[in-house]
Amino acid sequence: MPCPLCRKEFTIPANGLQGIQKSFLMENLVSARKLSAGEEAGRILCETHKDKEIEVFCLECQLAICVKCFIKSHKTHDCSDIEEVSIDRRKQMTNDTDMISELLKKSEGVLPRFEKEQNDLANHLADVESEINMAADKLIAAVECDRVKLLSEVELIKLKRVKQLETVKQEVEQHMAVLESLKQYSETLLSSGTACDVTRSANSLHSRAEELMMFDVISHVDSSLPSLNVSFTSSTLLNVKNLVGTVAEEGLYPRNLCRQFVLCKLCLWLLYRRTCVTYQHSPRYW
Repeated sequence: MPCPLCRKEFTIPANGLQGIQKSFLMENLVSARKLSAGEEAGRILCETHKDKEIEVFCLECQLAICVKCFIKSHKTHDCSDIEEVSIDRRKQMTNDTDMISELLKKSEGVLPRFEKEQNDLANHLADVESEINMAADKLIAAVECDRVKLLSEVELIKLKRVKQLETVKQEVEQHMAVLESLKQYSETLLSSGTACDVTRSANSLHSRAEELMMFDVISHVDSSLPSLNVSFTSSTLLNVKNLVGTVAEEGLYPRNLCRQFVLCKLCLWLLYRRTCVTYQHSPRYW
C-alpha cells in the first residue's frame, strides 16, 4: 500500500499497524488538531481532574490549575484568574519579542562586517608581506654587492702577489743563467784552454765570480717578497635576531592588524663597515 505522505509503496509488517514506524509529523498534526478542537469548544481541561476546566493560575508554583487543584493543593498560595495572568504574560512576551526582534536586526547588521574585515585583513597583510619581501630583497642585494666587492679585493690581492712572485722568479732565473754561463766558460777554459788563455782570462773571471757571489739570493727573495697574511672578518649582523625587520600586532582583539615594520638601514650600513678583508705585511718570507 502507498504511504499517505510520500506515496511510496511499502509492506505492512507481520505484527500489523503496531510495527509501522511512527510519523512524528502526523502525531504533531493530530495533537495540534485536538488542541484546536478544545479551544474551539472554549474549554481547556485539567490533566489531573479530567472533567474540570483550568481557570486558576498559581503564581507561587507557576502552574495552570483547576478549582479542585486550588482547593486541595494551592489554597494557601498566591493565585489569580488565569485570564488576567494571561494578559500580563502576553504583554511581557510581546515586549520580549520586540526586544529580540530589535536585537536580531542588530545582529544581522553585523554579519556583513565580518566579510569586510576579512577582506581588509587579507589586503593589509598582503601589503605587509610585500614590504617584508622588498626589505629582504634589498638586504640580499646589499649582501651580494658586498660579497662581489670583497671577492674583487681578494682577487686583486692575488694578482698583485702573483705578479710579485713572477718578477722575483725572473730575477733569480736571470742570476742563475749568468752563473751557469760563467761556470760553463770556466770549465771549458780549464779543460781546453792554453796557458796563455788561462792567464789572460783568470783575473777577469775571478772578479766576475766574486761579484756574482756577493748577490745573496735568499736575502733578495725575502726582501722582495714580504710575508703576506690575508684574513676575513665576518660581520656580526648574522647574530642579529631581526635582521630584516619586525612585525608588531597591537590590540587584544584587533579589527585591523596594526603592524610596525622597521627597515634595517643601519644593518645595511654596518654590513659595509663591519665586513672587511684585511691583509698585513711582515718582514719574514711567506
